[in-house]
Amino acid sequence: MTGKRILLVEDEAAIREMTAMALERAGYLVSEAEDAIQAERLLADGVPDLILLDWMLPGSSGIELARRLRREEYTREVPIIMLTARSEEDDRIRGLDSGADDYVSKPFSPRELIARIKAVIRRASPEQGEGLLEVEGLSLDSHSHRVSANGQRLEMGPTEFRLLQFFMAHPERVYSRSQLLDMVWSRGSFVEERTVDVHIRRLRKVLADEGYDRYIQTVRGAGYRFSSQV
Repeated sequence: MTGKRILLVEDEAAIREMTAMALERAGYLVSEAEDAIQAERLLADGVPDLILLDWMLPGSSGIELARRLRREEYTREVPIIMLTARSEEDDRIRGLDSGADDYVSKPFSPRELIARIKAVIRRASPEQGEGLLEVEGLSLDSHSHRVSANGQRLEMGPTEFRLLQFFMAHPERVYSRSQLLDMVWSRGSFVEERTVDVHIRRLRKVLADEGYDRYIQTVRGAGYRFSSQV
């Protein structure tokens, strides 16, 4: 028994039942919702460790729900895996841009889905070793999972937090996309290199209000680095 709680939001009963059964066999505690309204009612009763969210839902879509969840303080850090039959690259990027941490295309095998769930939950947990990191007014506390800039708290998703944490712990060094996948996402996770660009863009957007987006620098042909030097 993992003890981890998962909210499964899927309107197709057959897929929802099959997925819930596979998750329960793997030791997860599963709550089920068939649309966004029911999902939000369940979330009001308690926040899960991860949300499996179907893209195509009746009424409000999974994309719209993901965006709302990222705006709410109590759900903005909950990892989200998007489930959808859409498999084109533009669709994957749109799903990630909405706030999803990963993307699983239908049809999927329960084994692959569970592997992705484990990877996303693992990388959503903050590292405990770095403690407090500070760079010229930008502060990250790995124990309280808080980031602030010039005294103003910054809100970001778990993947952006881990990415910033890694960068601040290793300033001035250039890392390729594949290196970032290994070091931030963990080896063996089912994440494409293009995903790094999406999360870099989301991290820069959060840092932009206080002028720290320039610290996340693109090194053409090599990757990314964190530097306070222009």
